[in-house]
Amino acid sequence: MRYNALQVLKQGLAGNRGWKRAWRKPDPKPDYDIVIIGGGGHGLATAYYLASVHRKTRIAVLEKGYFGGGSAGRNTTIVRANYGLPGNSEFYSHSLKLWEGLEQELNFNLMHSQRGIINLFHSDGQRDAFARRGNAMINQGDDAILLDRAACREMLPYLDYAQTRFPIYGGLYHPRGGTARHDAVVWGFARGADRLGVDLIDRCEVTGIDVANGSVTGVQTTRGAIRAKKIGVAVAGNSSRVAAMAGMRLPIESHVLQAFVTEGLKPVLDHVVTYGMGHFYISQSDKGGLVFGGDLDFYPSYASRGNLPMQEHVMEAGMTLMPMIGKARLLRSWGGIMDMSPDGSPIIDRSGVGGLYINTGWCYGGFKATPGSGHCFAHLLATDRPHEAAERLRLDRFETGRGLMDEEGTGAQHNLH
Repeated sequence: MRYNALQVLKQGLAGNRGWKRAWRKPDPKPDYDIVIIGGGGHGLATAYYLASVHRKTRIAVLEKGYFGGGSAGRNTTIVRANYGLPGNSEFYSHSLKLWEGLEQELNFNLMHSQRGIINLFHSDGQRDAFARRGNAMINQGDDAILLDRAACREMLPYLDYAQTRFPIYGGLYHPRGGTARHDAVVWGFARGADRLGVDLIDRCEVTGIDVANGSVTGVQTTRGAIRAKKIGVAVAGNSSRVAAMAGMRLPIESHVLQAFVTEGLKPVLDHVVTYGMGHFYISQSDKGGLVFGGDLDFYPSYASRGNLPMQEHVMEAGMTLMPMIGKARLLRSWGGIMDMSPDGSPIIDRSGVGGLYINTGWCYGGFKATPGSGHCFAHLLATDRPHEAAERLRLDRFETGRGLMDEEGTGAQHNLH
């Protein structure tokens, strides 16, 4: 069923009783050409592009819970391409271009809103760093505008410009950045993959990876054994656990990142805004709630919940930047498990096990990478060659030290990214 205005009107008049299932619920087959472990945005996007671009149809996506129930549904939904280092900059530029045509391609309303992102800076040194980043973005073919304090005041009048410790000097404006609806992205890719013949199998936890003579032969699941020629792992914060089933040790730590939303308010925030001295980022959802977050919890954990000290830390940053937020009631918070790499940049590569491919290390950038990650991972799985936009996202950079992409310049320490 295609979604359009006529169909919405027709179903509305019929009491919405004629809608068909968005995707099938098949039983797992005994064998597939490719098995994708992980039914979040990255896994589903990979399956979709394998089917749509590379014409692979004997594919299964295995999800231990429900599709989109992990990190895909636990983030602040920001979409951007304002990275400065070679490797990251090409990849996220590629991903943003895919975002811009994704709703038409999937025939699904992803609520993609290119409202613009403004990264604030608070010192001369930070302004110079943002100017360099903006120039790198423009050279890459993306958009960037350096704003002075007066321009920021005009666009963001509600911020506290009088603060003495971290005064606002200006901001780097990325007009094509914005937000999208996280669950709609999952549903759109799931529906698209299913229509192309991919088997989407939920409530199917992978409990083991079968390896013989140095290559994968299949997986063991709670719904039986499944043979596969190739296996792609796209499980975010659980990457280390799944890779260990094949005898691999990944350079990944799992940390909790909390996010928050307030009660619904009248429109006040036209853009996504980030605080350069507090790692605080905020936007307003279509329902009116202020959606915001900050640093991760700085200790390894597989628990999808956060702690009170980090909640207080994020609230303090928000109050420092925009005191008006103190009048809004907080509705809820949630935690997503982040797969933190040593240099803060992702990994899309073949593993040391034949037929096993790894997609991990997204740190804070997982949601915005969704279409680009799926597109590049599908290319790798289908051709055994890295996509040109992901050529530097290699696993061996942590072994050799060559090609590390430390975007923040904070060094190779997981909890600083």
